[in-house]
Amino acid sequence: MSFRTFFLSLSASFGVAWLAIVIVPYFEMRSIEPVAMGEEATGTNAVYIPKRAGRVADGSQVYAANGCYLCHTQLIRPDYAGNDVFRSDFAGLVNKEEGIDTRRESNVFDFAGEKFAHIGINRMGPDLSNLAVRVEATYAKGISAEQWLYRYVYNPRLEPARSHSNCPSFRFLFVEKKVTGNPSNEALPFKGDKGEEIVPNSEGRALVSYLLSLKKDNPVPPVFDFKSTEESPTSAATPAP
Repeated sequence: MSFRTFFLSLSASFGVAWLAIVIVPYFEMRSIEPVAMGEEATGTNAVYIPKRAGRVADGSQVYAANGCYLCHTQLIRPDYAGNDVFRSDFAGLVNKEEGIDTRRESNVFDFAGEKFAHIGINRMGPDLSNLAVRVEATYAKGISAEQWLYRYVYNPRLEPARSHSNCPSFRFLFVEKKVTGNPSNEALPFKGDKGEEIVPNSEGRALVSYLLSLKKDNPVPPVFDFKSTEESPTSAATPAP
């Protein structure tokens, strides 16, 4: 085999893979066509509009800059690729007594408003696709979901039940400042070195706002509402409690 043939074969091998994995998906993601809700199944034929609350763009950049995607995924795989859909802690919430089941797979609209889709590299930590739903329904007891996340970001091992967590502390996303007037609603429940209150900085606020936007409990068109024939969810469009 000549060097020219070898070089062309090598270029073609990598070029085709690069085209299929990078170029084609990039241009498809740039021009996502709107999808109708489907009047027969949902009672309305309005266009599906994904809802993302908070500082999504800024928070997504903070999330990426701190390498959160290295340990956490944001991808609920279809049932032929894994059991993600059947994990209520990952895919959604399940309460069959109340007829609630928000489990579903990820779709392209779940990453609307982000420059990059943080599908992640591995699951050293739990999947975060529905983090906000879990925090609001399960973790935050007696405090707001926002306050719970501030405490966790500052010290992931603050709660005894989470003393084994491998998540690093992001204390650099917080600042100490003197209390003038009433304490800040964002202040952590402990004082700084000189008695000052500890509050998140702009990046800390953006990150938590982004984390609070990670929820998949909104109604989706039937084309996105994938259900298994073995364990079909009752109603993936029912909002979480």
